[in-house]
This record gives sequence, C-alpha cells and structure tokens, in this order.
Amino acid sequence: MRRIILTLMFTFVGSQKYDIAPGFSNSKTYLYSYEGLILHGLQDRGLARAGLRLTCKVEISGLSHNYHMLKILSPQLDEYNGIWPRDPFTRSSKLILTIASCLTRLFKFEYNRGQFGNIYAPKETPVTCVNLVRGILNMLQITVKKSQNAYDLQEAGIGGVCHTRYIIQEDRKSNRVTVFKTKDLNNCQDKVVKNIGMAYIRPCATCPLKEKIIKGTTAFTYKMKYTNAGTLITQAVSQQVYQISPFSEPAGVAVMEARQELTLNDIRNSQASTSEIQLQNYGSLRYHFARELLQMPIHLIKMKNPESQIVEILQQLIQRDQQGYNREAPVKFLELIQLCRVATPENLESLWKQFADKPQYRRWLLSAICAAGTTETFMFLKQKIHNEDMSYLESALTIALAFHLSKADDHTLQAVADLVTSFRIQRAPMLRKLAYLAYGSMINRYCSISSSCPNTILQPLHDLAAEAISKNHEDDMALALKAIGNAGEPASIKRILKFLPIFSPAAMAFPVRIYTDAVLALRKIARKDPSKVQEILLQIFVDHSLTPTVRMMACVVIFETKPALPLVTTMANALLKESSLQVASFTYSHMKVLAINRIPQLYNVSAACNIALKLLSPRLDRLSYRYSKVIHVGGYYPEYRAGAIGRIYLMNSPSSMLPSAIIMKLRGYYANTATDFIEVALQSQGLTELIRKQNIPFAEYDTYKKLKVLGKTVLGWKELPPENPLISAYVKVFGHELAFADINKELIQQTVKALTESSDRHMLVKKVINQIQRGIAGQWTQAILAGEVRHIVPTCVGLPLELSLYSTGLIHAMASVGVNMSPSLSGTFKPLQFFDANVQLHADINPSIYTHTVAMMGINTQYFQSGLEFHAKFRANIPMKFYARINIKDKNLKFETTPCHQETELVTARTKVYAISRNVEEITSAKRLLVLPEEAVLDVSEQRFKSAERTSRNGATTQRTASDGMSEKYSYGSEEEFHCRAGGRSYALVFCSKLHSLGCQTCLNLQLRDAAFLKDTFLHRLVGEGEIKLVLKPVRRDAAIDKIQLEIQAGSRAAFRIIQLVTLVSEEDDDSTPDDVVQTKLKKILGIESIFKAANRSAHQHLKKQAAKKDKIKIAEIRTDPATKYQSSSSSSLSSSSSSSSSSSVDDKYRNTDMKDKTWQPRQREGSSRRDSSSSSSSDSSNSRSCSSSEEDHAANKEQQGKSDKPVRSCSSSSDSEYSKQQADPEIYQYRFMSAHREQYPRKKVPSSSSSSSSSSSSSSESSDEGSYTASAQPKFLGDSKPPILAVILHAIRNDRKLAGFQLVMYTDLHSTTPRIQVFVSNISESSKWKLCADASIVNSYKAVGYLKWGQDCQDYRIVGKVVTGQFADYPATQIKLEWPKVPSRIKIAARWFYTFVPGVAYMFGFSQREQNNPSQQATLVVALTSPRTCDVALKLPDLTIYGRDISLPLPLPLDPRISTSVLQYPAWNFFTKIPSSVIDSLKGHCSVSQNMITTFNEVEFNYSMPANCYHVLAQDCSPELKFLVMMKKAEESAHLKAINIKLASHEIDMYPSNGLIQLMINGVQTPAEILPYTSNSDAYILISSEKDGLSVKAPEYGIDKLYYDGHTLKIQVGFWMAGKTCGICGKYDGESKQKYQMPSGYVTKDAVSFAHSWILSEEPCAGACKLQRTFIKIEKPVGFENVASKCYSVEPVLRCVKGCSATRTAPVFVGFHCVPADSTASFDEEQIRLDQKSEDLENTVDAHTVCSCEQLKCAA
Repeated sequence: MRRIILTLMFTFVGSQKYDIAPGFSNSKTYLYSYEGLILHGLQDRGLARAGLRLTCKVEISGLSHNYHMLKILSPQLDEYNGIWPRDPFTRSSKLILTIASCLTRLFKFEYNRGQFGNIYAPKETPVTCVNLVRGILNMLQITVKKSQNAYDLQEAGIGGVCHTRYIIQEDRKSNRVTVFKTKDLNNCQDKVVKNIGMAYIRPCATCPLKEKIIKGTTAFTYKMKYTNAGTLITQAVSQQVYQISPFSEPAGVAVMEARQELTLNDIRNSQASTSEIQLQNYGSLRYHFARELLQMPIHLIKMKNPESQIVEILQQLIQRDQQGYNREAPVKFLELIQLCRVATPENLESLWKQFADKPQYRRWLLSAICAAGTTETFMFLKQKIHNEDMSYLESALTIALAFHLSKADDHTLQAVADLVTSFRIQRAPMLRKLAYLAYGSMINRYCSISSSCPNTILQPLHDLAAEAISKNHEDDMALALKAIGNAGEPASIKRILKFLPIFSPAAMAFPVRIYTDAVLALRKIARKDPSKVQEILLQIFVDHSLTPTVRMMACVVIFETKPALPLVTTMANALLKESSLQVASFTYSHMKVLAINRIPQLYNVSAACNIALKLLSPRLDRLSYRYSKVIHVGGYYPEYRAGAIGRIYLMNSPSSMLPSAIIMKLRGYYANTATDFIEVALQSQGLTELIRKQNIPFAEYDTYKKLKVLGKTVLGWKELPPENPLISAYVKVFGHELAFADINKELIQQTVKALTESSDRHMLVKKVINQIQRGIAGQWTQAILAGEVRHIVPTCVGLPLELSLYSTGLIHAMASVGVNMSPSLSGTFKPLQFFDANVQLHADINPSIYTHTVAMMGINTQYFQSGLEFHAKFRANIPMKFYARINIKDKNLKFETTPCHQETELVTARTKVYAISRNVEEITSAKRLLVLPEEAVLDVSEQRFKSAERTSRNGATTQRTASDGMSEKYSYGSEEEFHCRAGGRSYALVFCSKLHSLGCQTCLNLQLRDAAFLKDTFLHRLVGEGEIKLVLKPVRRDAAIDKIQLEIQAGSRAAFRIIQLVTLVSEEDDDSTPDDVVQTKLKKILGIESIFKAANRSAHQHLKKQAAKKDKIKIAEIRTDPATKYQSSSSSSLSSSSSSSSSSSVDDKYRNTDMKDKTWQPRQREGSSRRDSSSSSSSDSSNSRSCSSSEEDHAANKEQQGKSDKPVRSCSSSSDSEYSKQQADPEIYQYRFMSAHREQYPRKKVPSSSSSSSSSSSSSSESSDEGSYTASAQPKFLGDSKPPILAVILHAIRNDRKLAGFQLVMYTDLHSTTPRIQVFVSNISESSKWKLCADASIVNSYKAVGYLKWGQDCQDYRIVGKVVTGQFADYPATQIKLEWPKVPSRIKIAARWFYTFVPGVAYMFGFSQREQNNPSQQATLVVALTSPRTCDVALKLPDLTIYGRDISLPLPLPLDPRISTSVLQYPAWNFFTKIPSSVIDSLKGHCSVSQNMITTFNEVEFNYSMPANCYHVLAQDCSPELKFLVMMKKAEESAHLKAINIKLASHEIDMYPSNGLIQLMINGVQTPAEILPYTSNSDAYILISSEKDGLSVKAPEYGIDKLYYDGHTLKIQVGFWMAGKTCGICGKYDGESKQKYQMPSGYVTKDAVSFAHSWILSEEPCAGACKLQRTFIKIEKPVGFENVASKCYSVEPVLRCVKGCSATRTAPVFVGFHCVPADSTASFDEEQIRLDQKSEDLENTVDAHTVCSCEQLKCAA
C-alpha cells in the first residue's frame, strides 16, 4: 500500500505544470542587449532599400512589487540606404546624441506575470522616445494560460488589441520553455491607427473582404528558463511584416520588415530607486501618436522659429516666381503649409501685418493658411473675414476651401456657427450660401469621427429651415435643404419632411425645385439610417401626384442606399402599373445599368436588379431619348480592385422637350472603398419661354379673351400654371456641395440689356470696357493642396509606419494684352458693336501648370525619416506671343507669332522612386537613392540565352521572347522595341514631326527604365524612372524667319487673298480685276492643271493594267478544264486580298484554309429582342444571304449572280450540320448588302468572255468602281465655275522674301443636283509639288463618295470613302466603306496601335466579334434599320468582324423598315438632308383626323364618331398665354366631312366644305382662293395658302408650325416649345401615352368616347345648334356597396341632352362612381360641386347621349 501511495505521489508531482508566467525579481538587475531593425522596399534582389537600426543595452531593475525601472545604455542609431544586404549601415553621431538625450533617461513600468501596466518617464520626455521604450517592452508582453499549451485570444500590445495565437513547448530536462506567439494585425478588436484626409472615402462595410491592400503580422519567439524566483525570459525575438499591395497584385508588393532581438547578458544583485526623480504617467503599452501628425513625411524641417522660416520660404517663392522658375514651388508650398500648422496665432498675426499690403506675399500666405487646416489657422481666417480684412473674392475662396479642409472640432464648429450669423456674411448673399454649405460639411466630418452628434450643432440649420418656411422664402428653403444635406444627420429628417407635400400639406404651394432639393438632402442621411430613408423615398416614388422629376430623384437616392431584393422588386411591381413613361423609362434604365455592373460594392444591388428586370417589359428599354435615361460609362478591373464609373442622369420633363435635370457624377472605387470625386447638376424649368420670342402681346388679342370665356364651358378645365424660367446648378466635390447658383428670368434680362444698351448705363460693363482700352497686364499665381491622405500604424519597434499621398498644384500665368479698336470706343458704345469693329490684339501670355505628387511608405518622426518615395512631376508651359487682327464684318482673321528660336519644353512628365533617409541633424545631407539603381542586373536564371548566330554586329539580339507569341494583329511596336523592353529594362524613343517651311519641329521623347524585368506587375513598372516630353525645337533653314502668319479669309475676297500673297497685288486692284482672270490666276497658283493631268494619266494606266489582266485571265480559262475552273473560281472568291497589295494576296489565299474562325461573345445585352419566326423565315428566303463574309464585298460575284433569286454560295464548312445550322439562323454579318445605287444605275454589260473576271479580288471591283467615279466626276473642277468660299494661308515671312508655307482653298457647290465640296492644300514654295486634295460629292439619291489624296500632285497616297444606301437582311441600310490603297508607314503604325483597342472596346459595349479574313486595306460598316428605334450593325475590318443586333438609337428615325430604300425617291441632295430634317420633324407634335380615325400628339389612335352640330376642342394652347384654339365638328354638307374653326390672335378662321370645294372665312368674311396666299399684319407671322386639295395655315410664333385641312383630313403640327402645353382631343404632347384619355379636369377616363365627349363645347340650348351638355349622373336603382345600401354618383360628368330634349342615339361609356349610404342627407346638388375630388368606388357602363330631339324645348321668343 505504501508503494502505491509513493508511486501516486511521484506521478502527481511529475505531471504538475510549472507556472511559466515571466517576471523579474525586485532585488536583481537584468542586463539585456537589444537590437531593432526596420527595412522598407521591394523584396527583389538588386533593388535599393531604406531602414533604421537601433542597438543598445537595456537594464531592468526591481523597485518594488510589480514596479521596475528601465534604463537604456549606449544607444546607437544607424541609417541604411543602399542595396540590401550589400551596402553597410551609416552612423550619424549628431543624431545619436539627440536620441540618446531622451532614451537614456530613467523609465518606470508596471509588470506582473507578463502583463504591463502604466509606463512612467520624466516630464517633457518626447513621445517618440517613450514609443521606442514601448517597442522594447512589447517584447516582454506574454499572456499565459496554465491549462493550455495552444490557445487563441485577443491580446493587448503596442499596436492595440489584436488576435493572438500561442504555442508553448516545455523542456523539463533543461528547465526551459519556448513560447511561440503570432499576431494577426488585420484582425483587431481595437487597433491603433490614424487616418488623415479620408473623411470623404467611404469603406464598404458589407463587401466580402477577400484581400486587403495592407496586410500585417508579427511573430514572437520566447526562450525562458525556470528559476527560484519564477520564469525568466532569456531571449525574445520578434519579426513583423507589413505587406502593401497598392494595386492588389500578389507579386506587386512593397514590404516593411521589422526585427527585434532581446538577449539576456547578465544578472546582478542590486535594487534601483527613483525617489528623487519626478516621473509622469505616459499611459499603457499602447502606442501614442506624437508630432508625426504635424510632420509631413516627405520632408524634414527642424523647427526653430516658424515665423522667420515662413518669411524665408515666402521670399524664396516670390523670387523664383519673378524669375519664372517655378518647378520647386510645389515642394516649397508644402513646407510652407507645415510651418503654418505649427505657427502660433501670434505668429500668424505678425505675418499678416508684414504682408497684408503686398499682393504676391499675401496670396501665397493665404493659400498656405487655408491648406493648413488646424484650429489656430481656422480661427485666424474666421477673424479676418469677420473684420473685413479680406476682399470679397478672398473671403469666398477661403470659405469654399479652408472651411472644408479645416479640422472639425468643437471650437471650429462654434466659430462657423457664429460666422454664418454675422453681419458680414448676412449682407453678402454668395458668402452666406458658401458659409452655410461649409458649416453643413463640417458637421458631417465632426459627427463621422465623434461618438455622439449633439443636436445643438444642427440648430442653426434647423432654424434657417423653419424661418424660410414661415416667410415662404424660396432661396432660403433651398439653402437650408442643401446645408442639411451636407450635414447628413438623421436628426434632420423631420425638418426635411416639412418640405415634401405628401408629408406636409403646407408644402403643396412650394415649387418643384424645393421638392427635388428635399429628396437630395436625404442622400447622406441614408448612409446612417438607410431603412428610414428608403421608407420615405418609396412613398415619394409611388406617389403619382408628384411631378416625374421628383419621383426620378427619389429613384436615384433609393438605389444609392443599396436596396435589398424586396425593395427593388417592389419598385419593379409598381412600374407595371406606372402611368408616367418618364418614370418608367428612367427606373428601367437605372436598373439595367446596375444589373450589368461588376463592382463588388454593388453585387447585391446588381443581383436584385437582374431579377427585377425579368418582371418588366423590355419595351421600356426601346423608348427614345425623349424619355428619361441613365447613361453609364466606366469600368472595373478586378485584378487591381479599382475602377471608376461615370453616370449621367438625364431627366426629361413631360412639359418640355428640354431636360428638366441633368446630373453628371464621377465615382471611383479602390480596395472596397468608394469616393465621389465630382458631381455637377443642371436643373431647368421654363427655358422655352426664354428661347422663343417674348414681345408678342398675346393677352391683348381677342383669342385670349375668347378662350377665357370658352374655358368656362368646358367643365373642370384650367389653364396651366405659369412657369418662372429658372436655371439652377450645383457642384459637389467628394460628396459635399461647395456652391450652387440660380439664374432666373430677371438676371437674364439684365444681362441682355447690358449687352444691347449703351455701356454708360451699366457700371460693370463700363469698367470692363475701360480696362480693355487701358490694356491688361499682370502676373497671377495660385497654389493648391490637391490632396493629403495619410494612414499611420505603429510597428513593433515603436516607430510609426506611414503610408501617405500628397498632391500639390501651382497655376501660374503672366499676361500682357493690348487691344486697339476702330472705330474707338465711346461712352455710348454697345457691347454687341464688337462684331462690327476692327479689333487688333497684341498679347504676350505665358500660362503654366505644375503638379507634384508624392507617395511615401516608411518611418516618419520628428527626428528622422526613412522609406520609399514615389515622385511624379508634371509641367505644362505654353508661351504665346502673338498679334491678331479680327474683322468679323469682312470675314477676315490674321494671326502672327514669332518663330521658334530655341528649344521649349511644352509638356513634361517625370516619375522616379527613391529610397530616402533623412535626419533632423543633417537636413542638408539627406540620402536619396533610386530604388532601381543603374547597376541593377538580372538574376542568372532570368537571363535570356543569346545565340551567336542571331546576334548582330552591335550585339543586339533580334530573337523574340515566348510571350510575344500572340497574333501580330493585336501587338504593337517594332521587334527591337519589344526586345529592349523585355530584356534591357529601359528604352528611349523619339518621335519628331518637322515643318521645314515654318522652321520648327515637334518632338515626343519617351524614356523609361523600370523593374518589370524582375516581375511583370504594375508596381514594378512604376519602380525606376520615366520621362515623357513634348518639345518644340527650331529647324535650321537657309534663311531666317521673322514671323509666322496665319490668315483666314472667308467670302468673296478669299481668292484675292491667295493671289495677293503670291503676286503682291495691291488692294486697289481687287475690284477692278475680272472674275475669270482671278479664277485663272488662282488655278495656276494652286497647280490645279498638273493635279488633273496626273490623275488622268494614272487612270489611263490603271485601265491598261485592267485590260491586260483580263486578257491573262481569258488565256488561263482556255487552258483549264471546267472542274479546275470551278475550283479556282471558288477559292478565288474566298480570297479577300487586294489587287493593289500583291504582297498580301498569297497570305490571304492561304488564310482561307483555316477550319474555324475564333469568336468572342459578349455578355447578353439586357432588353435586346430577337427577331420573330416570321422575320427569320423571310430572311431565309431572301436573296441577300451569304454564308461567307468575304463574298459580301465581291462585286464580281454579284455581277455573276445577277438578278437570280438564289444566292451564289462559294464557301466551305467543317461539317454539313454546321453549315445547315448557319443557314437556319445566320448571323447578321453573313448577309450581303444590296446596293440600291447598283440596282438603279447598273453597270454596262461586258462581253460574256469577261465574266471570268469574277475571280478578281474585291478591291479590284472597288477600284473599278472608284475608277468609274473618277472618270465621270473627278475632272470637274469647281473653280472653273465657282469662286472659293474659304482661304487659309499659313506661311513664314523670311528675310530673303521667299515664300514658304501652306495654303488651303475650299470650293462648294451645294445647290446643284449633285452637291460637291473640294479642298486643295498646297505648298507655297515654288520648288515643291506636294499637294493635298479632298473631294466629296453626292452622286445620286443613293450614293455619296469622297477621297483624300496627297503627295506629289496628289498622287502618292490615297484614302477613298463611299456611302451607299440599300438593303441588308431585308431592311433598309446604309453602307460606309473606307479604303486605303496606299498610306504612309506612320499612319499604318498608328492604325495598328489603335487596332489593338478595338476588340476590347467592342466587347465593353456589348458587340460580338469574330476573327475573319476580310478584304485587306478596307473597312466596311453596315447599319440596317430594323425599327424606327433599333438597328443592326456589322463592321468589317481586315482581320476582324464586329456585329450586333437591336442596337438602340438615341432618336427615332422616320423610316419604315418594311419599305425598300429604292422606293424612296428623293433628289440627290434631298436624300442626305432629309434624314436630319425628318428626325427633327418627327420629334414635333403631329395630330391628325381622317374620317373617324384620330391620332393624337402622343401617337395614340382611336375611332370616334362625332355628335352632330357640336364643336370639339381638337387642339388648344393651355399655357397662360392662350395663343390658339382649333375646333372641329361635322360639316353640314356631309356627315363624312369635317369643318374647323381656328382662333389665332385677332383672327378667327373658318374652313368648311361647300359644293365640293373648301371654303375659307377670315373674321366672318368670305375669302376666295384666288387671293391666297393670305398674310396677317399682326405682330406675329400667319400664312394661309392653298396646298394640294385643301388649305394650310402656318403660324409658328403662335405654336402652330403647320395645319392642313381638305375636308376629309386635318393635320396639325406644333413646335417643340409647345410640348406639354397643349390640350384637347389631340392630347398634351408630353409623350405620356399611358395617360392618353385625360379629361379637362385631369382625370384619366376609361375609354376614348368619354375622353372625346369631355372636350365638347356646350352652348346655350336656345342660342346654339349643340344640344348636348355634360352633367353628373346618379345610378337610379339602389346599389349594394360594401354590403350597405348606397346611392352612387359619377365622379366625372356624362354627355346628356339639355332639358327639353330627348336622346335619339346613345353610345356606351365606362364611368366611375362614388357611393354614399342610401340614408345620407347629402343631396345630389351638394355632392355635384366636389364629386370630381371624391374617390372612385365602383365602375359601371352607362349610355351617353349623342343625338338629341328637341321638339319639347321651350325657348323665349
């Protein structure tokens, strides 16, 4: 038993776990050696890095229980800047002394069982030194769990509370334990981080964070041993890595590595004491941010005397500004900002007193103070504005910039609240707007970083809103809503609802713009309370009583809240019953845009919209741009996790053809964050009132008065409320509205008066004119801090790791402008007289722009900086010194400038990446080394093997890499350039374009040296240095050039200016020279005869070659058997090579042997419709189908086919099934275009023996086609019969009097049956025969051709274009063909480069594409109209075919796709001009009545039989002007004919049939047809004339563009500006076809008959012939409604015979009824007054009277 007990005891003791929690003895001193290292850079070999190393001895002594003292001995700080690990560290003795002065102080800390408490240090110890101590102590932080050897927890440390994993390994034999600890720095409960400048960057909280831009982890290894006093740490090693991937590339990362090692060296028996030292509590182990928040990381300034340092920098800036050297100004400006941030209020006040009266110093100082953004600088600016020490413009710029950039805290908020109510701001309307908007933005930034947002700071905005409502002040309402919108706090929702009519009845009287502002004010609030905002906006969206613009604004804001699927489907369901097509079209297009996006932040919304679209009709997508749309442009790159989108919200109004609102927005996405860069909006109302003529007194005419009286006879009719013309615009930057402006009618009228009246009546105009007379001279410089973004996290060493981006800009301009005018200006000068004056302008302008962007990753403290810096500099400098003479009256412009005498850099952009090291003690000797040094070499494993056989004499290899195995047609650049790029890391390219005659050349210099040879990532491409320059250089000439002159002469003097230049004719000879002599001289000067002689000679040689080629083909056919002949012809027909390009003919022949073409299919286009089966079957039977794309352009094949119904097929297929499948459903590009020109003008038949020429290539046929055009049309020189209309002369004035330069002459003949334009450009030099010729003409109704030729006598190079109409897949189509038989190599290179982008762009826009061997040196575009609003497109490039079906057109085309183009017979000029005019006419309002068929302005058709004797309001102006009225009734002569009455101004026009003729009465007087046309003598134009079998009326200024009447038919066309302003049976002309039957009261009836009846004009029963009137009716029998006996009354009146008449004919109509209980005391007469405002409870069919018998009607005698 004893043995058992003893065994159990030993077992228990052996299994007992030691307490491994570390600690220090109070009676001992521990001496450790410490080394901390930080390195920054890329991990690739051979690249430069920067870093720091701290080594020291650490002495830890016990003080008392849990308190210990730490002392650092012999600290050494070394800097590293070189190639790691080759180069050594460098030591700065001065920096060591500075750091040692604070590190060697005594520190005290609490430490118990591996956990730290507070840390104490002497007072005024720099926080940087305390943080370094924290980094050392952080290595001793251990959290021990006794019962576990592996566990996870959230552990506190220097970087915050982060997820930590422990693994403990014990070694019992040696009494040692090893602890492994790792920290995930991306998984922290409370992370220490500081973000600056990111208030406008919104992170996506709901996005799946797959990969972060910044990743960090720390690994610790502890070695401990057991002692009698506890566990002692003998060694601690830590390694921390931060990986930064700015472009989300796995291999493209920059790394920060931090290493620490703490080793126990000695233990002594001693105890320390700190009783004599006063220590201050510096907090826990958690990192504290120090002065690095004020210290910019891109330069290091030793702060001595900020005021004197600011003065010194200002003097340097002004001196360099005067010298014109501003390249370093952006850097100096950043230093100035940093000094202003540390300056005291006293310093700023002293500086202001020194420089307030010095404009240049004052401008720089104010710019820096505004950008500083501290509380002190803000208070200074606020005081200056309040004291009116700043000018009006300075105050506006300060409020717009500084208030949005300043730090938002309690002091600044209170200061702004006081400022907005100050007298200075209240009396200046613009400053008041800017101040309130800035205050709202400051509230938003304050509440975004504060835990609570008190309502007191919102009170000034709420008070402004309440006061605006009480005073009914529209401008203050808008200002309050915009400021509240900038604040974006949910506490303001109740105030916003008071401006919306569905929540506040008092808001019913507010204008529409207030409703839209109220909706937009909810945008930012939705980010904090999306559910509440969605609930409000959904009610607005479905409320049909609101205007469409307000509802569309609500739609925009709803989708910005990222709604879930239930809400999106609710909106889609509401659209199914939507009556407004504007709202339906806008919402559908918005859903479609969201459905196709691929941005991670919008994945859920995209999926929801995809589902919702399936509920809606795709017809909404085919509406024209008359309806509201959302236009989307942009893209997202998942590999870089970045993208940008631009959206245009186009909101049209039913009451206008002009958009009521346009919002343009640009948003950027980067790493699961979103930023709204800029948003610009333009809202308008009543613009048509400003555009058209307004001086016609409509209210004084009889028509206005009669319409007022007649309106009372139409029950429920009201004229439209007047629209106050208004244009409002706003600008938002980073989501905050900076400014807005309103332009009303009064302001526009004042501006017009200022331009038309004498200048002495307007002080501002007079000042401007006086300034112009004195001249303008000055210098202006403006510096801007464009961006400051900083992200700071602590490292394990105790130093801050900072990622920052700074961007500054400098705009500099020097100008000296003098203006002379004749006649000279006088006091009564009108600004519009500038157009009749001769203006001479002398100008010397030198504008320049400098930008400097710096991105930094590294350590930033007040003592030292170390890391990587990326510098990007951009400079644009365009000096202009010129003399200009402008004479608009004589149509002459002359421009003179000095030639290029020295090299000038116009545009320069440079990028470099450095490894930098700076310390405050050696500022002037900062270390800066290129990350990619000159001696960087490739790794041996990455070297390319160079073959001796393939190496040229200079050692350059020409072998391509394997990555260049892509198809040549998608690559760009020469072989040498590619090799140099891939293997040599650098290249330099120079592209120059010389103009010898002008003595100048422009060169584009490209230099690049990057690290892409190490890893092909975007980051490695940036590492290194690059430069691009656009340089203007002089060209050596045999004679000096004094000046360069450009002269433009239009009109009749164009020819004389050319002759005067060459022959030095005097001005007096201009009028005396005959026209034929002038034309002869001009023809000789231009060398026209040599051009046409060379052209005829070339055409003759071309015909000879064609004849010889045909003879060879005949011989070849004789020697071949039929089978061989067929094969040869077939293979030749498949070839697409050009006869003019013999080098490619063989290649094209063999390319056709490819078995399969490659096809790319884009994503399916939403809303695209497929053709129905009937269309497909008709296409199958069409003779225009072809199975090969190459045969579509072979004219020879078409000739061989002739008029056969069966198409000729000459193609091969990989299988019969594939062939059958293609024929069953051919793609659009497989159809053949059938030219209407060729059908109407067939070529002359050639002998049958020449039919074998069909084997020639397509370019041969096209050459012959072009040749026929040349032979028939080209010899005609327009100058033989027409003078030139334009002459442009660009020449150099040389000191030897020789001519050098270019001259351009343009001839036009636009009024003939074949309009034509010719342009000739020639070299003025007598020795040069270089010329450029351009000719474009319309040959006939179906064909237009043109060419561009240049070279010697226009014969070296040629580009030919042709536009032909015809049929394509049974639809009318237009073909545009472009050929380039011979072009310069530079154009080929540029085209090849452009060609690389074509596939990607086509895919992005949703087109399909297919690799195909199309004719070389030719591009063909075919557009076929499949409906008035859709088309099919097929584009054929030499190696690629791009096609698409059902492409939406922005505007409907007034053509019927079922009509053949050949049927459309127009004169040659009319066809091409008819399309634009027809499109414009189709957008105008058209209403017609033919028999009983009525077609309204909104294209709604219905049958209606008119009651006899009653006038109907067919069309009327329902605007407050009441300009016209058109009435119609059945004619007395026949029931099938109509009579009309028109009221215009003081004219009453009656048209009616009588005895088979149309009679006309004007104001009751019969007007015979013989005296027509009739023209009115009123203020506006009215024309009545005969047309065809009837009469027409034109009164465009009254709104009627044309009215035609012939007794049977009536057609009315109204102008654009009448949109939404008409009423009557023809409708409102608002495009809302779903509200087609709208009665005068606005109620939408159920059927057409009730609708037409509502527009009958009632008459007095005994005075007029119409015996019908509209009255409310009651259902006679009791009705059971909701299980209650009820009596029901119609909500709209029904047509009834007057009292005393009975109905002899009725028509059934569908009427709505309102029911009340049967026992209700309300009588019918009482209810009748307000029945139209009651709800509709049931519907019923009743009989409306149409014909009455009035035998019992009693009338007074």
